[in-house]
Amino acid sequence: MLNRLNNKHYALITILLLIATAAILLAMGREPICKCGVVKLWAGNANSADSSQHISDWYTPSHIIHGMLFYALFWWMGRLFTGGAGWPMGFRLVLSVIVEATWELVENSSYIINRYREATIALDYFGDSVLNSVFDIIWMIFGFWLASRLPVWLTVVLILAMELIVGAIIRDNLTLNVIMLVYPLDAIKEWQMQAY
Repeated sequence: MLNRLNNKHYALITILLLIATAAILLAMGREPICKCGVVKLWAGNANSADSSQHISDWYTPSHIIHGMLFYALFWWMGRLFTGGAGWPMGFRLVLSVIVEATWELVENSSYIINRYREATIALDYFGDSVLNSVFDIIWMIFGFWLASRLPVWLTVVLILAMELIVGAIIRDNLTLNVIMLVYPLDAIKEWQMQAY
């Protein structure tokens, strides 16, 4: 069946997944855009109500990294499950969008929002706007595309650079976010709080 689908089919599926995610988030009661009524290309203050509300912010690199990691994961899984032939690129992208969209829905559930407030420095976090969630998925797609074009060593360098730069600037990044969500450490939280 996968061989019958072409890039146009996968593109259509990806667009439908984005629309479905936005519709579900709206049904969950998420704000379409920032409550401030403005749409910004970049929201640079990580510790403000603008964070996770606009097109991009300091957490955008995390979503780009998601795309790079999903590219590697589904490349490996495709080869594992097909005896080395691999899955088509479009199928791997659709799988990546499904995982990222699922995370956006889970991340904006009251359980995860409250978990972020309790365990991390995101004390005023109240969830993403629908605009931000959709663009988080689009940024993930961009990361997937980059990983498909760049040599592995450069992709790894970019991941490390994004993690180190964002971590140094806002004292948070994908690695710290996962640690603090799964197994919060007081030492990390205290270090992060010193910036605010």
